[in-house]
Amino acid sequence: MPAPVDIRLRPVTSRQNALVKDLRKAFSHGTPTDEGSIAIEGVRTLEEAIRSGLRFQAVFFSEGGKTHAARLLPQLASQVETILLPDDVFTSAVATETPQGVAALVKFKTFSLEDILRGDMNDLLIIGLAGVQDPGNVGTIVRSAEAFSARAVLLGEKTASHFNAKAVRASAGSIFRQPLAHVELKPAIAEMKHRGVRVAAAGSHKGRPLDQVDLTGPVALIIGSEGAGVPADLLAQADELITIPHSTQVDSLNAGIAAAVLLYEARRQRGIKIG
Repeated sequence: MPAPVDIRLRPVTSRQNALVKDLRKAFSHGTPTDEGSIAIEGVRTLEEAIRSGLRFQAVFFSEGGKTHAARLLPQLASQVETILLPDDVFTSAVATETPQGVAALVKFKTFSLEDILRGDMNDLLIIGLAGVQDPGNVGTIVRSAEAFSARAVLLGEKTASHFNAKAVRASAGSIFRQPLAHVELKPAIAEMKHRGVRVAAAGSHKGRPLDQVDLTGPVALIIGSEGAGVPADLLAQADELITIPHSTQVDSLNAGIAAAVLLYEARRQRGIKIG
């Protein structure tokens, strides 16, 4: 008699299977499928997605990764489609060169700026990304935003997709829970200021030192690209320019590190216990 795991897994051998093609496209383009699903892979990442309450469209196991099915299947709703692929078909569809043999298509909740600005504004803390191009930095910032209780992350123009597999991995599961919104930052900043949100932009060397800046109350922090920083038109909108004091031998801080430092200081000033 087949084992329970074998009964639940549907064998698929074709690279042209519609779900396999969706998985490959979602990984290669870093964008959602027509069904609104994104691609993720790895045992820990899938478990974080399950723990975060995401809806699964399909879960894929390679023949080599089939041993993970016994661990993961009991955590998945019975209606989720689970597929077994030959190793070469699985490898052709995923992002990593040495995959663990587990991947999935999952659906994210989407947010708008209006969604984020609803509710109590007194303790509002938002971080906006202006052209952060490294998906690893995007994922790291999302992780820091959740760690330090930011309400949301705004993903501005020319910012790497948070659907990118590297961003998902770097977020360590935070990307499944932290509210994220794609926005045009210039009108978004104007709208936030209209609602009483102070906007503080991070600079490498110019601006007031971080320890001299009041980050209590409704605040939006803007982080620029790794090379060029915050664009001039957004700097012109900012109420304050902040710099993180550091050695002059270092040109600038990594965008992910800078965001974490700013978010930590905002959290510290608000007197909220961390942990």
